[in-house]
Amino acid sequence: MPAPGSMLHNEVIEVMKMSRRSLGLRHLPRNIWAVGATSFLMDVSSEMVLNLLPLFLANVLGVGTTLIGVIEGVAEATASLVKVFSGWLSDRLGQRKWLAVAGYALSAAAKPFLYIASSWEAVAGVRWADRVGKGIRTAPRDALVADSIDEKRRGLAFGFHRAADTGGAMVGILGALAAVWMTQGGVGQLTATTFRTVVLVSLVPAGLAVVVLALGAREVGAARSARPPIRFRALGRPFLVFLGIVGLFELGNSADAFLVLRAQTLGTNVLGILGMLAAFNLVYTLVSTPAGALSDRIPRRTVIVAGWVVYAGIYLGLGLAGAVWNMWVLYTVYGAYYGAAYGTAKALVADLVPVELRGTAYGTYSLVVGAMDLPASVIAGALWQSMGPGAPFFFGAAVALLAAGALWIWGRSRVDQAG
Repeated sequence: MPAPGSMLHNEVIEVMKMSRRSLGLRHLPRNIWAVGATSFLMDVSSEMVLNLLPLFLANVLGVGTTLIGVIEGVAEATASLVKVFSGWLSDRLGQRKWLAVAGYALSAAAKPFLYIASSWEAVAGVRWADRVGKGIRTAPRDALVADSIDEKRRGLAFGFHRAADTGGAMVGILGALAAVWMTQGGVGQLTATTFRTVVLVSLVPAGLAVVVLALGAREVGAARSARPPIRFRALGRPFLVFLGIVGLFELGNSADAFLVLRAQTLGTNVLGILGMLAAFNLVYTLVSTPAGALSDRIPRRTVIVAGWVVYAGIYLGLGLAGAVWNMWVLYTVYGAYYGAAYGTAKALVADLVPVELRGTAYGTYSLVVGAMDLPASVIAGALWQSMGPGAPFFFGAAVALLAAGALWIWGRSRVDQAG
């Protein structure tokens, strides 16, 4: 927390005290509410399943951590390659909504196949198909949010979207927790019957998400890009530098599947893991909107750097953790990092690029984030198996601090140049 009496401290206190009305949520455009509701429903569906997926792979199918890291890394890298093309296409067409609808529909259609998956290859295929759907929808959806709101409330809009998304995740995790309790009680490892029950339940909110976006959102008539090829240089040097710093941070940001497995190594059962995930998402939901609003009032890089420093402290703690209660505390605070940094970074992307290239910019941003997931997850899996379960978290903490320092220095140099 900034020093009492400082300008930043006063801004933080003022934003934290804002009511729902003063934050302006009531006056957000229809598209922001529609996209938020869609993300809420899809995350109810996804988080019911995806947080149990590494346990299904490890406990039921007997898959090792290195292979789990490869599956997760390839899935995110696949999504990222699709995101950049989808974002470019939305700029080229001047259309956002229906590309986003198509992506949500593909993810919803892939989920039922997890019910019959009985090998890691089948799980990987479904996971990758789901991520292709995410790749199709993410950049056009983010551009739709940016196109639907004025610059002065952009941080608020993205913060609200992250809060809705994460609120859905919390509901999904609580649903999974209820299913686990009813089907296997406090058994330490996940069973195949429990996992398949959760998959069936998850299909309902996934279908509703597609319907809500198709009927609730309106195309905003985005400016069409006149550039047929994908040209990264046109996005500008400030955006590309920011992207390089983000890429450095993501190298240490391995798949959250390793957090789940870390909790299990300390003796946490499935119910305990789901409880920790629910606490994480509660904090994430509560922090996202105020953090987004704060980033409309102070430099966004300040909010992001603070989130990355918190992340480094959490990962250091995860490496040192020796008891279940350590995981509860760290996993809960982990939500503060996501709430502060994730939506704010999306708002900063829109600040750095021309309006007609927002789709391409969001696709490129997602490409870098997702492409780094593969080496990050493979490195984490290899460090885990060769040096123990704490090693990937020490590595992640060190890389996060390097990235935070780079972002702070870059931000200061931009201010100096502007002055």
